[in-house]
Amino acid sequence: MKKRIVIALGGNALGSSLAEQMIAVKKTSMAIAGLIAQGHDVVITHGNGPQVGMIQEAMDIFSDISPKHPRIPLTVCVAMSQAYIGYDLQNALREELINRGIDKSVSTVITQVLVDKDDSAFQNPVKPIGNILSQEELAAALGNNKPVLFEAGKGYRRVVASPRPIAVIEQGSINALLNAGEVVIACGGGGIPVVAEGRHLRGIPSVIDKDFSSCVLAQNIQAETLIILTAVEKVSIYFGSPHQVDLDSITTTQARKYMEEGHFGAGSMLPKITAAIEFAESGEHRVSLITLLEKASEGIAGKTGTRITKG
Repeated sequence: MKKRIVIALGGNALGSSLAEQMIAVKKTSMAIAGLIAQGHDVVITHGNGPQVGMIQEAMDIFSDISPKHPRIPLTVCVAMSQAYIGYDLQNALREELINRGIDKSVSTVITQVLVDKDDSAFQNPVKPIGNILSQEELAAALGNNKPVLFEAGKGYRRVVASPRPIAVIEQGSINALLNAGEVVIACGGGGIPVVAEGRHLRGIPSVIDKDFSSCVLAQNIQAETLIILTAVEKVSIYFGSPHQVDLDSITTTQARKYMEEGHFGAGSMLPKITAAIEFAESGEHRVSLITLLEKASEGIAGKTGTRITKG
């Protein structure tokens, strides 16, 4: 049965460098094209954690070398990341569709997402961006009062605020493209965070979690399914222990119970589960699916992944 689907790509689907990305998007496009070939209408969202950090670092270095060039705001770096990830992804997907004899255009929409300037997230930066910092980079970040976070087994990364999304500014354009039969890439990196000041939209330094933006977007396009792609085939409780249990199909009530019991990491699975619950409860017959990229088609068919439904 034809469905309207939002696919939220995790970082593992894009690689962590330009060279890795160009390879990764080919594999990603094959999986997405498989869903399109089944007749589904697809909107693609994606993260930008490594990319936006690398862009801002490069821009900062350039400003240090050439003081006449001002520092580039984080919001502009998010826009840059949307464009260059979208460029690679739309070209790879277009090529894969042509190889399959499918006549569909693929468009990237540079997307702004409205947030609340008084969101408490601005007082508690927790969203990692960029690569693991060297000792010199860590010292420089601390010296410039830039917040950092230690990731176990990895090292320190810069962190920024991650406010919750309220609305997608370019929603009308996305709807028009989708209704015209195009494949749409939108809300890259969670969207460019903006606050409303009268008629003006002002960018505000932060990074929105792409799973929450995907949830808002999926509701607004009247999608039946939100697919959140990650590094595991199924969500688990007691993860990594001898008592690990993989979850096939759970209700939003069960998912909340597992959240309260602390089964999901705040920097990994928790935001995905939270977004999945919100989407499943936003309307009748809406399903959230969390699984691996290469298992997305099987997940839609109910053969794998973790399905979360209202109840």
